[in-house]
Amino acid sequence: MQNTDIAVEIHRLRRERNAIILAHYYVDGEVQDIADHVGDSLQLAQAAAKSRADVIVFAGVHFMAETAKILNPSSTVLLPDLEAGCSLAEGCPAEQFERFTKRHPDHYVISYINCSAAVKALSDCICTSSNAEKIVRSVPADQPILFAPDRNLGRYLEKQTGRPMTLWRGACIVHETFSSRKLIELKIRHPKAVVIAHPECEPNVLDHASFIGSTSALLRYTIEQPHQEFIVATETGILHQMQKYSPDKTFIPAPPDGNCNCNDCPFMKKNTLESVHRALLTMSPEITLDPELARRAKGSLDRMLELS
Repeated sequence: MQNTDIAVEIHRLRRERNAIILAHYYVDGEVQDIADHVGDSLQLAQAAAKSRADVIVFAGVHFMAETAKILNPSSTVLLPDLEAGCSLAEGCPAEQFERFTKRHPDHYVISYINCSAAVKALSDCICTSSNAEKIVRSVPADQPILFAPDRNLGRYLEKQTGRPMTLWRGACIVHETFSSRKLIELKIRHPKAVVIAHPECEPNVLDHASFIGSTSALLRYTIEQPHQEFIVATETGILHQMQKYSPDKTFIPAPPDGNCNCNDCPFMKKNTLESVHRALLTMSPEITLDPELARRAKGSLDRMLELS
């Protein structure tokens, strides 16, 4: 079946199922183009919470679909491919995280949204890269903070806020792969290009960035700024939206350390037109959660949404 035919079938099934499709900026452009909402983790969490659709197809990764189910338990939530995981979530098992929090019982626990529902249930508040600084600053100055699971985002927040935090030692397989050496070489070849980076990147990459921000903030920066060339240090899927909004500008993906496509998230790329179509056709795979676990996880997400 041609991609155009698959897209037509997706639209038909979406109407029949009273479904919406949420797509993260990091999935392939052809999936972004058929979505009802395209955004970063915060924007998609807000869209899921507000949705009145019977079915939510989440073109993203597992923790995002879990979040949608927690925030909208009456909807059927489908994830096109159950193997679409996340290195940050997988690197922070709930059992180990619970032992970690018990070693710091006086700490306020802030977890990056890139974690499992079970870790969210052990947290006081969730954050995304869009609102993390605001949420850290909302905690009283005399209250120690435990931050998980991304150590690079945690380090960046410590620098921005002046708040020392106890950090879980996790990292994103995409954002830790960028090479500062190759980035310098790229800057020499493109002297007019502005480097922009996601705060999940390693500190030696962030040191070269003129602007650091969440995925949506990076997109907004490229739209609002007069610069014509950008070197973008985050997952390559966002370049699709950047090019759509600014077709006259040039966007260059920051290079990974090896000779690979390591700046593409292999989990996000499991979302295809075919898998979205199959999910709507078969109404599977469906995301289900234990109600008590979902209730506890929702408390930390609600606090995030209130602060956002």
